[in-house]
Amino acid sequence: MEPTTARPAPPAPAEKLSVTEKVGYAVGDAAANFVFQSLMVLQTIFYTDTFGLSAAETAVLLLVARVADAFFDPLFGILADRTNSRWGKFRPWIIATAVPYGIMAVLAFSTPDVGHFGKLVWAYATYLGLMLVYSANNLPYSALSGVMTGDLNERTSLSSYRFFLAISASFVIQAITPGMLTRISGSDHWTPHAFQLVMVFFGALSVIFFVITFFTTRERIVPPPDQKHASIGQDLAGLLRNGPWIALFALTLLTFITLAMRGGTMAYYFEYYVQRKDLFGWFNGCSQGASLVGILFSKPLAVRFGKRNVFIFGLAFTAVLTAVFTLFGPTQIPLMFGTEIVRSLAYGFTIPLLWAMMADVADYSEWTTGRRATGIIFSAIVFGLKAGLGFGGAIGSSLLAAYGYVNPVNGVSQPPSTHALDGIRLTSSLYASLPFFVGVVCLFFYSINKQREIQITSELNARRAAPPTTLADATAQAIPPIEPGGVGVAEAP
Repeated sequence: MEPTTARPAPPAPAEKLSVTEKVGYAVGDAAANFVFQSLMVLQTIFYTDTFGLSAAETAVLLLVARVADAFFDPLFGILADRTNSRWGKFRPWIIATAVPYGIMAVLAFSTPDVGHFGKLVWAYATYLGLMLVYSANNLPYSALSGVMTGDLNERTSLSSYRFFLAISASFVIQAITPGMLTRISGSDHWTPHAFQLVMVFFGALSVIFFVITFFTTRERIVPPPDQKHASIGQDLAGLLRNGPWIALFALTLLTFITLAMRGGTMAYYFEYYVQRKDLFGWFNGCSQGASLVGILFSKPLAVRFGKRNVFIFGLAFTAVLTAVFTLFGPTQIPLMFGTEIVRSLAYGFTIPLLWAMMADVADYSEWTTGRRATGIIFSAIVFGLKAGLGFGGAIGSSLLAAYGYVNPVNGVSQPPSTHALDGIRLTSSLYASLPFFVGVVCLFFYSINKQREIQITSELNARRAAPPTTLADATAQAIPPIEPGGVGVAEAP
């Protein structure tokens, strides 16, 4: 039995978004990625080789700070869902946090002269502060995509715009920033001043981009006018009964464990294993360029085969090629570059889909319960993202410590032992691939396939076009679907 309506109504017209609005929304994720990618790629080596923390201290810091930060997201999701203003629920948060975001980005990459313990306190305070502001900004920003349009293809298109610019920003950070740091530092040993100066530039650019996002976007999907806010306990209990949300949460957690592990160790891989630090930026540039091409194919593939099926293929292929790096010797540079290009192309297919699927899960929740709670659904999945970054960064740093990596002393690098080099190679390849493989399994339990997407969108558009006028109509429209085995049972791809 599926949800029915007491009186049929034609579907509401699909909300088409202008190119200006799509680009305006997308520059917000470029702004976020100037900092996010810096954390992914440069934070670990900044803490160990420039700031002066040991690999073990860095592991604990990343775990504590990022997992603590993950708990901020449900808080801001709840607050955003309960925000009512002339600008909507989510846009006010973007403009209010823009300047604090830029300031905290600079402070998190600054190195005060306060002794080792003082530095440790500074690292915790600034990193937690940055993550708090990041959550207050990025959670409403992500949820905004779920209320700009209810059209499935427009959502995928919006995500493609978003992640094309996000990966463009990632390209700048990963491919160009290492060279900027080298030039400002005057050598391959990146100085505190270089990190701070680079982050001043990107922090200021982030503020400008967030302002553009605020002024060019609109919120169109609103909760039913008679919807009353559930308690926080009811919101969280609803998530645990939402099968697709559980699958997507697990997938997000695992995906970002891999991204943090691999992203945080590739700088060590090129500096110590390949012994060609000058190739690190070029390698990242090729990787990000291939991802950009993959993103361009994401929408047509998703329209043809469905988001879930494309995600399964892209993630499985990426996992295999990530593990293949285990086999490369330090001189097999062409193979490294060629494999990375194909790997990133396949991963690019999946990048916009995760966020488009979050919006689909919000629709699924409204379809089954009659309540719209976009913020809490996005925030709870972003919780998984942040926890994944925390666990992944901590696992990566812990593995380096376990394999005997020693950070530089007085700015002088210590040649890693053979055992430490094995740790760097395995952490960035085989170990990093394992969460991706488990993530593929999770996707088989994500029950919103292409046919279900179309059904949910059609019925929700009908409800929005013809809101119920009687209690009987309202009750009829809120009947949840009964699936074999309960909500969220996996269907065949």
